[in-house]
Amino acid sequence: MAEHLQVVIGRIGHLIARVRTDLAFDLRMKIITVITIDVHARDVVRDFVVRKIVDQQLFAWQAQLKFYLERRGPKDDRKVCVSRICDWSTFYNYEYVGNCGRLVITPLTDRCYITLTQALNLSMGGAPAGPAGTGKTETTKDLGRALGLQVVVFNCSDQMTYLTMGQIFMGLAQTGSWGCFDEFNRISIEVLSVVST
Repeated sequence: MAEHLQVVIGRIGHLIARVRTDLAFDLRMKIITVITIDVHARDVVRDFVVRKIVDQQLFAWQAQLKFYLERRGPKDDRKVCVSRICDWSTFYNYEYVGNCGRLVITPLTDRCYITLTQALNLSMGGAPAGPAGTGKTETTKDLGRALGLQVVVFNCSDQMTYLTMGQIFMGLAQTGSWGCFDEFNRISIEVLSVVST
């Protein structure tokens, strides 16, 4: 495991040296995103080394969002990308969501990923709560981006009616996108009662 840690550290050093050179804006953004992901990978692998995690059945390994190439079926040699975290898995959706910046991935981000994916495993939605500006929406968007899935963010207000909410839900269902409803509590009680049914 320690040799894997050295590989990750060496890769980060190489990427940092590369990002310090004169690069196009898009390429610089890609490399910075890869550095952010690799720093998290370094921290995870370092934690595995310290805690001597060597079994893939342990929760520390299961709790990481991982991607596997798997055969579609026993008689089909084509492979598909599958995302897994804990006991939840889904096919990677291949939705191009742009070359945008990425939040730093922290242990709290990992916990949010676990909570949201376990809610999906139970056919439910997630409702991250907390003070303004703590990254609830960005974390949800990051999880969607990691799964190759479009996340559409709506800022809710008391002007929304059950008809507008119905149109939003129809659009999300038709496209297969996730909806992220900021300030959901601003919607009037009458509309919320219809939405809840």
